[in-house]
Amino acid sequence: MRHKQLLSTDQCVLMVVDIQDAFVSHIHEMDRVIERSRVMIKAAQLLQIPLVVTEQYPSGLGRTVEALRVILDTQEYYDKNTFSCFQDETIKREILRLGRRQLLLIGIEAHICLAQTAYDAMALGLRPYLAVDAISSRRPGDAELAFRQLRQAGAILTSTEAAIMEMTQSSKHPAFRDISQLVK
Repeated sequence: MRHKQLLSTDQCVLMVVDIQDAFVSHIHEMDRVIERSRVMIKAAQLLQIPLVVTEQYPSGLGRTVEALRVILDTQEYYDKNTFSCFQDETIKREILRLGRRQLLLIGIEAHICLAQTAYDAMALGLRPYLAVDAISSRRPGDAELAFRQLRQAGAILTSTEAAIMEMTQSSKHPAFRDISQLVK
């Protein structure tokens, strides 16, 4: 029996939120966000975790950054104009259709789109997990405040490596060799 707060491959959905071209030069430590997101996406693919990828107003803000588009390959992208992913009916319907209870969030901005998505997830009975090393905002203080408030509200703060290893569970997992190379 595992603790209910531990991430599991059969209950998790990875949400990649708005990691787009227009934000690259404006987000604090965006290189870190892109690299940790790359690791998380590749791990999700190895662990066969469904992904939901969003783009905020892509005609004005550009597409998901090339470094991630390359590994996302044929992944479907969801355009949105709302800050919370759950305020977009198409995205909400897709997440609920998957029937999973854990929502692992990465992307930008922590205090706007990720925070509102996490709060709305909790309102729907889903548990949000935030891989904080794959999340940022323009100003670090905004992200830090969002993380504190979200933790107090019941969201789980984690890191990409912790999340990946929770879902892998042991060195006996069939994808462990590839996972261990990925997190090095």
